[in-house]
Amino acid sequence: MRQRLTRLGQFAGLVLSVWMTFPATSIAADLVVAMPNWPSGQVTANIIKTTLEVNMHKSVDVEEMGTMTAFAGLASGEVDVHPEVWLPNLNSLVEKYGDKVQLADFGVPAWQGICTTKQTVDKTGIHAIADLLDPKKTAAFDTDGDGQGEMWIGAETWSSTVIERIRANSYGYAKTMRLLEMPEEMGMAAVDAAEATDKPIIFACYSPHVVFKLHDIVKLDEPAHDASKWHVILPADDPDWLAKSNAPVAWDAARFHIAYSKALATKSPEVTKFLENIDFTPDEITEMSYAVEVDRQPPADYAKAWVGKHADRVQKWLKGTAK
Repeated sequence: MRQRLTRLGQFAGLVLSVWMTFPATSIAADLVVAMPNWPSGQVTANIIKTTLEVNMHKSVDVEEMGTMTAFAGLASGEVDVHPEVWLPNLNSLVEKYGDKVQLADFGVPAWQGICTTKQTVDKTGIHAIADLLDPKKTAAFDTDGDGQGEMWIGAETWSSTVIERIRANSYGYAKTMRLLEMPEEMGMAAVDAAEATDKPIIFACYSPHVVFKLHDIVKLDEPAHDASKWHVILPADDPDWLAKSNAPVAWDAARFHIAYSKALATKSPEVTKFLENIDFTPDEITEMSYAVEVDRQPPADYAKAWVGKHADRVQKWLKGTAK
């Protein structure tokens, strides 16, 4: 009897060891939502996830990824939704993947440009992009003594960061300002610190965004947008993108849309109906930004609370009666 038990134990141990050599597998989610690395996009991705899981009983994975990767995934079917596609920043990608990717009709109005603080204007007199060409004025932003001022132009993975580098090169202030790329959290922390210590600062900005709620922000004047002068090439399209691009004017009017794979309309038409009816307001986008950047709420937690608080509105989105 003891020998039998011993053999059974050895057999069980062998089975367990063999089983553990195989990787754990999980059931694939019904949908994959790309999550960008800025606050409102993170919250929106999770609002979509929560709504679909609670109301349609879909399993949804939210995966952080850059926009280029997300668009390739939308085209291949590996990604189903991108919550916040900015235009005109991503016009070239929308055109490139137009046969595979659909933008929802509704777009949140937005703005992009270069900003400073009211106290910076009062101290330096800088109020226009043209002022950044004057080394005597930009010296106010030189914190390391290298003769150039510093300015944050966005996160490394943002298409807007590439375009701000093009604009700096086109206007000429790439020669007087050192252009810094870093996560938004660090860029905004620098604005907070400058305000708290009464130091001048200049930075790329966009709205809707919480920075306009927290501080007295001034948008720098610049020539109005002129489509004939706006020639932007992204690095993915040409390795010589900077030399071949030119954009010495303001951004065109901006907006952002939810994007989804066209295959999703066939696979889950009820989901695309829901996506087409989402109509966030600029104030709601600012509130999302505030919750994540200021209150330090995890995007997923804020999203769950938001869906619960706006249950009636969410139901209108699901039924297609929001508009």
